[in-house]
Amino acid sequence: MATLYTHQSENITKTWALLTGFFVFVIGLGLLFSQVYGNSMILYIAVVISLLMNIGSYWYSDKLVLSMVHAKPVTRDEYVDLWNIVENLAITAGLPMPALYIVEDPSPNAFATGRNKEHAAIAVHTGLLKILNKTELEGVLAHELSHVGNRDTLVSTVVVVLAGMIALMADMFLRISMFGGGRSRDREGGGNMMFVIAIVAAILAPIAATMIRLAVSRKREFLADASGALLTRYPEGLASALEKISAVGHVTPSTTASNAYAHLYISNPFNGTKGFMTGLFMTHPPAEERIAILRGMDIS
Repeated sequence: MATLYTHQSENITKTWALLTGFFVFVIGLGLLFSQVYGNSMILYIAVVISLLMNIGSYWYSDKLVLSMVHAKPVTRDEYVDLWNIVENLAITAGLPMPALYIVEDPSPNAFATGRNKEHAAIAVHTGLLKILNKTELEGVLAHELSHVGNRDTLVSTVVVVLAGMIALMADMFLRISMFGGGRSRDREGGGNMMFVIAIVAAILAPIAATMIRLAVSRKREFLADASGALLTRYPEGLASALEKISAVGHVTPSTTASNAYAHLYISNPFNGTKGFMTGLFMTHPPAEERIAILRGMDIS
């Protein structure tokens, strides 16, 4: 059975792999377009952007996400019950008390972020507090604390920034290409082929970044469900919470969520949307499957 710390080392390795891969990919893209346009400045800019985004995504990605959802920090006096639940669960899990945030959003959801357990934060939607009882809320918060303990929060939050930057750079290169961009026309032979390759790379880059973002999301939800259930010793609490979240989420759209960071939440904030493409790019396993696994757990 997976424990709270089973995949810490794996997620740390995955984070460094993402940062390194992003660095190499952006430089490669910059090199490709610098060759196409015969301008070495493009490569230099790509190197600088890659370095800055690697540093920024590690140190500031959590603050960026919290800012994007307009999360507000809270104190014990403002939300006594919520604070006490998180504090008790953190003590049980052997984790530092994370910072608590409230997001004014009618959809029932929550997420955890932060580069490590000493700099972790949990954000809870006001819509979640309205529909869950104490036991169910404990299940959700235990799930989020499990993400902190498993070091999921770092890799999941970093990938938001890196995937977004890849999409932004690809869009920039495509716009340059559309308007000519001063492409060198005095090259023979492979010049046109190089240009085609550059365009294809710019088009496929955001798709590849999206697939990476999804790949780091689904498996970790099952692990956090199991770890959270072990933490509370009551899988039914989280199972019941997921039922309510799924039911209400279908009819109450989020006012703050974005596809860029949908994988951070305990439940897909867009689970009311149907269709083949939606299923293909699902950020979470089906709620029914998660609930069935939880209710089949034996933690006696």
